[in-house]
Amino acid sequence: MSKKTKLQNLNDMRVQSLLGGGQDRIDTQHKKGRLTARERLDLLLDKGSFREVDPFVVHRTHDFDLDKQKIMSDSVVTGWGTIEGRLVYVFSQDFTVFGGSLGEVHAEKICKIMDMAMKNGAPIIGLNDSGGARIQEGVVALAGYSDIFLRNTMASGVIPQISAIMGPCAGGAVYSPALTDFIFMARDTSYMFVTGPDVVKAVTHEEVTQEELGGAGVHSEKSGVCHVAADSEADTLYLIRKLLGYLPQNNMEDPIFVQSDDPLRMDEELNSIIPDDANKPYDIKEVIRKIMDNGQFFEIHENYAQNIVVGFARLGGHSVGIVANQPSVLAGVLDIDASEKAARFVRVCDSFNIPIITFEDVPGFLPGTNQEHHGIIRSGAKLLYAYCEATVPKLTVITRKAYGGAYCVMSSKHIRGDLNLAWPTAEIAVMGPDGAVNIIFRKELDKAKDAAKKKAELVADYKEKFASPYVAAQRGYIDDVIEPKETRPRLINALEMLSNKRDANPAKKHGNIPL
Repeated sequence: MSKKTKLQNLNDMRVQSLLGGGQDRIDTQHKKGRLTARERLDLLLDKGSFREVDPFVVHRTHDFDLDKQKIMSDSVVTGWGTIEGRLVYVFSQDFTVFGGSLGEVHAEKICKIMDMAMKNGAPIIGLNDSGGARIQEGVVALAGYSDIFLRNTMASGVIPQISAIMGPCAGGAVYSPALTDFIFMARDTSYMFVTGPDVVKAVTHEEVTQEELGGAGVHSEKSGVCHVAADSEADTLYLIRKLLGYLPQNNMEDPIFVQSDDPLRMDEELNSIIPDDANKPYDIKEVIRKIMDNGQFFEIHENYAQNIVVGFARLGGHSVGIVANQPSVLAGVLDIDASEKAARFVRVCDSFNIPIITFEDVPGFLPGTNQEHHGIIRSGAKLLYAYCEATVPKLTVITRKAYGGAYCVMSSKHIRGDLNLAWPTAEIAVMGPDGAVNIIFRKELDKAKDAAKKKAELVADYKEKFASPYVAAQRGYIDDVIEPKETRPRLINALEMLSNKRDANPAKKHGNIPL
C-alpha cells in the first residue's frame, strides 16, 4: 500500500469515526431537539481547541451479533480542549451509537481521560446522554461504571468535576454525575432517575412521565440533585463555561483574578435597604448585587431551598463564594434542605481555595415535628461542620437577625470566622426579643394591668441590652459595626488582608461529617 493510499485510508477512517452512528441517527437526534456529542463539544470548547483521543477504538463484544456492529470511537467522544484559554478534559456520550450505552471500551475511554485530568490538574467535564449500561456486555459494563465511580471519588476536591445531563441518564449512570461537584440539566430534554417510569409502574403501580419523575424541574426544585437548570442545551454549555471562570484548575491553585470595577465604590441605597419593621422581608440578592463586582452573581441551586442563597461572584477581582439567608423566603430560617445546600457549597469553596462570604439574617432553625423527625439536628450539624472545617478566608456580615444556634452556625467568630462585621440593624441574641420576653418576664406580664404596653416596654429594653450588635462587639465577637454602604470596600480590604492566610486542621485520615 502506497503512502498516498495509507493517508487516504486514514482520512476515510477519520471521516467514518466523525459520523458516529451514521447520518440517519444524527438526523433523529436533531429531530428530538438534541445536538450530537461532537456538536456539543464544539459549543462548549474554544473554537478549534478540541483534540480527540481514541477515535478508532471499537468494542470487543462478539455476542448478540455485536461483532457485526463495530463503530469507531464507540459511544463516547473523549479528549481535551480549552475554555477561555484554560485546559479542560472532556467526554461526550454519543446517543447515535448504541444509544450512548456504556460498555467496556466506553468506560476505558472515560477512565483514560479522567486519569489525564488528575495527572495534569485540570477540570473534567462530562456530557451525559446515555441509555445506561450496555446489557449485551453484562457485568463488564457494571465493572466499567465502578471504575468511573472510583475515579470520581479520588478526583473529588482535587480537580473540579462538572456533569451536564443532555438526555436520559438512568440506573447506574446517575451515580457518576452525583459524585461530581456540579450537575447541569437542560429543561425538557434531560432526565435523571435510578428507575424509569416503566419500572416505577410495575413496582408501585404509579403512572409517571419521564419529566415528572426526573426532569430538570424536579431535580432543580425538589430533590436538589441539579445545581443549574438551563433552558436549552446551548444555554447549558454556556453556563458551564461561565461557572469555570470562578473556579481554579485544581486544589493547588487559586481562582484567576479578573480586574474589577471601583473597589472603593459605595452604594447609599444599602443604608436604607433593611426595613424598619424587623419582621418585614427584603431580598438578600439585591444586597449581594449591590456589593459584588459589576452587580453580577452566579447563583447555584437557585430554585431549591430558596430560604438560603448560594453562588459565586467577584469582589475586588477575586472569586468568592456567597452564602446568604434569604429573608423573603420563610423569613430566612434554616431548615433541612437549606442547611445541606449551604454545607455542600461551603465544602466546594473550601476544596478549591475560594473565600466564603456569609450574609446573615436568620431567626433560627425551622421548628416542627416534620423537621425534627426528618433530621434537622443532623442537617444543621452538617452546615456547622462544613464551616468549622473550612480553612479558606471566611467573612461574615450580619445584616439583621442572628438568633440562637443559627448565629453559631453561620460562620460566627467562634468557629474560626476571620472577620465578622455587623450593620447597625443587627440583632444578636439567644432568641428573638418577643419570644425572650415571653419566657423571661412571664410572671410580670401575667400581673400587668396593660400586658401589651408592658410587653412593648420589656421588648424595647431587651433589644437595647441584649439584641444590639454592640453587646457582641464589646466582647470582640463582632470585629466592627459598619455603615451598610461601606460593606464592599471593607470586604475587599479584608480579602486582601487575608490573601496569605494559613490555617490547618489536625492530622487525620478524614473527619466524620454527620451524614
